[in-house]
Amino acid sequence: MSPTAAVSAEEPLTAHALQAKWQKYWADNETFRAGGADDTRPRKYVLAMFPYPSGDLHMGHAENYLYSDIVARYWRHRGHNVLNPIGWDSFGLPAENAAIRRGADPREWTYQNIAQQRESLGDYGVSFDWSRVLHTSDPEYYRWNQWLFLKLYERGLAYRKESPVNWCPNDQTVLANEQVVDGRCERCGAEVVKKKLTQWYFRITEYADRLLDDLNQLEGSWPQKVLQMQRNWIGRSVGADVDFRIEGREGVVTVFSTRPDTLHGATFFVVAPDSDLAAELAASASPEVRMRFQDYLTQVQKTSEIDRQSTERPKTGVFLEHYAINPVNGERLPIWAADYVLADYGHGAVMAVPAHDQRDLDFARAFDLPVKVVVDTTAPITGAMPVIEVDEDGVPIEPAGTLDDQHPATTGIALTGEGRMINSGELNGLSKRNAIARAIEQLEASGNGRAAKNYRLRDWLISRQRFWGTPIPMLHTTDGRIVPVPEDQLPVRLPSVDGLDLSPKGSSPLGAAEGWVRTVDPSTGEPALRDPDTMDTFVDSSWYFLRFLSPTSDAVAFDVDEARRWAPVDSYIGGVEHAILHLLYARFLTKVLFDMGLIDFTEPFSSLINQGMVILNGAKMSKSKGNLVLFQEELDAHGADTLRVALAFAGPVEDDKDWADVSTTGAQKFLSRALRVAQDVTSPVGVPFDGGDAALRRATHRLLAEAPGLVEQTKFNVLVARLMELVNTTRKTIDTGAGGADPAVREAAETIAVMLDLVAPHTAEELWEILGHEPSVGLVPWRQADPVLLVEDTVTTAVQVNGKVRATLEVPARIGDAELEALARADERVQRALADKEIVRVIVRAPKIVNFAVKG
Repeated sequence: MSPTAAVSAEEPLTAHALQAKWQKYWADNETFRAGGADDTRPRKYVLAMFPYPSGDLHMGHAENYLYSDIVARYWRHRGHNVLNPIGWDSFGLPAENAAIRRGADPREWTYQNIAQQRESLGDYGVSFDWSRVLHTSDPEYYRWNQWLFLKLYERGLAYRKESPVNWCPNDQTVLANEQVVDGRCERCGAEVVKKKLTQWYFRITEYADRLLDDLNQLEGSWPQKVLQMQRNWIGRSVGADVDFRIEGREGVVTVFSTRPDTLHGATFFVVAPDSDLAAELAASASPEVRMRFQDYLTQVQKTSEIDRQSTERPKTGVFLEHYAINPVNGERLPIWAADYVLADYGHGAVMAVPAHDQRDLDFARAFDLPVKVVVDTTAPITGAMPVIEVDEDGVPIEPAGTLDDQHPATTGIALTGEGRMINSGELNGLSKRNAIARAIEQLEASGNGRAAKNYRLRDWLISRQRFWGTPIPMLHTTDGRIVPVPEDQLPVRLPSVDGLDLSPKGSSPLGAAEGWVRTVDPSTGEPALRDPDTMDTFVDSSWYFLRFLSPTSDAVAFDVDEARRWAPVDSYIGGVEHAILHLLYARFLTKVLFDMGLIDFTEPFSSLINQGMVILNGAKMSKSKGNLVLFQEELDAHGADTLRVALAFAGPVEDDKDWADVSTTGAQKFLSRALRVAQDVTSPVGVPFDGGDAALRRATHRLLAEAPGLVEQTKFNVLVARLMELVNTTRKTIDTGAGGADPAVREAAETIAVMLDLVAPHTAEELWEILGHEPSVGLVPWRQADPVLLVEDTVTTAVQVNGKVRATLEVPARIGDAELEALARADERVQRALADKEIVRVIVRAPKIVNFAVKG
């Protein structure tokens, strides 16, 4: 039965009373709880990216959870068993920094904010399954982060190494490459520096090819922009690893190059200043060079990688007084340390071919190094291979002056185009493609190289030197071994903050928790120390969609059978700012779990919806700018349904919406009109609709036919516009026709109620009850459109003169072009517009439009 009496015309319930009434009903009846294994309906898993509890929700959250709720409600109406859960991404730096400022426990701040956000989401009327709530900072959750870590460690995918890392001097912790934006910490904005530390990594590069190639599975279901961002970040390059020897040094130095065909054009060798190789070579150089190198290294460590790779910066470097030997011609190449080479790209060293690489050329010109052209970009690369003249010794004679006017040493512009090889021994005359293949064959035959691939992607650095995160489940023994915590000892819980100084100091606060950090080696009983670092919070969010399937289980991270029933996620909704970090990591761990045999899919999110931002007066909202619009304040002022309708109607999903332009007044008026339509219906429940007003029935069934496509194409603003049109048409029929007794009016009102549930669920429930039905309207199947009613008897034709509408005509839907033109010419309004003018062209598109192009 209904929860309380329905709204009446005399005493309408306020928006907040409507919310309270229907939210209580939904909670009491668990209306939106997903069905269990015995539910035979087809399943849909709809998921919005979960929030971080940094305070109250803002209007960006309101938009995100509105869109996900529209999708979830739609699939319920279409007869599906829908899973739509909610949780909180509750570990991380903001909570810890806020706790430090307040002298409090980050737990208190985090869970207070979660309570506030949960209340706001409840007030918003989102159809979440509240039985599946999770918080990543609960030991019951992060226990399984630790389990995942151990599984990756067993498979050789979690490892520890010393390397230069991105260091945030403000937050006193390391950052993954993806968390550095324009050389600054994405969290606090501080300029990031390089620092050498021993850290834990996940070997995501092991999956680079699959991460790249499997994007093809997502074509058409993920935004193209996101797919391209993922491809660019992985950045696969195909070429060769080339082995160079260094005079006076044992072993080889391997260089990756996409252009092994240009080896004959290498004139110097460059190593990253912050690489181990640069330090080794500088150590055996003269005292003057050693000192100059140390000064240079200090300068480089203060420069971001973005700046180091900028083509606008002057080239700097230090000659290290060593030479590499070119493996194809034996030439001695001077070795320089230069900051435009990065320690973690390839092998931290490059062969410099200044004639055909602009950065190498800029460096060569800055330090007066030779420039040797090996690709003639003036030579044709199609048709027959040109005849190469040779001297009496069989050495090719290069045509005089062919490149004189384009020589990079003179012009300062590298020759990067296609052409034929010159000055390259056996490669002379070959095109680029053939020369690369032949060069790799030669390197492999001589044992000096091999075909190879390189990636922009780097292994995922997960260590963080902060308290509020998942403890890494590894132990350091007194004899130098590193051993995993046994699974039956998980979770390794965070200790109390009592007595701990959480302020950033360059090492994890957990290292000072004596009672926590000191433990024993489980295999020997000898003393051991816990690893003091915590995990990057992107670990938490990379698999949470699976934990929602078994959120309370203490036996498994997720139930395998439940994963087969529900996953992957059918619709994933969130901001495009997560296009690289979060999505890449979730895709990686999904593939690892697939290889472990725990899931039967390789991509976590079948469909991705990215919404634009909600801004204010043209600017992104922020507390510092004083232009933050708080979600709860807007809820209090306008009510949930008004906010939802206004946001849904504000524009396409992917566009930014300026809150200053969003009309809550218009949304409120629309909802009031819809309620009045329902109140005016007087025909009984179950009345046959087939005798009602024909025009209104056609309007209703046009919407029934159009609406599914609008939702599935995420054209939510168009759906709201169509609902507004049907409300207005129904109102007109009531006022000018048979009134509320017309069966077509009931049909239209019931259609409005069911479809309105997507954007204004409280009002929709009230409409449904006013119309005499039992709740919940959220579970009512959408009616099918009657094909007969979709055939239009007449349509409205616009008649234009020079593009301006001069008349409209009601004409048969099947009218032909000639007949339509004749009717347009005969109309008095059109004749007046055409008087004294010469018709130069007539465009007819029956039955919609006639346009007369005139002059004079």
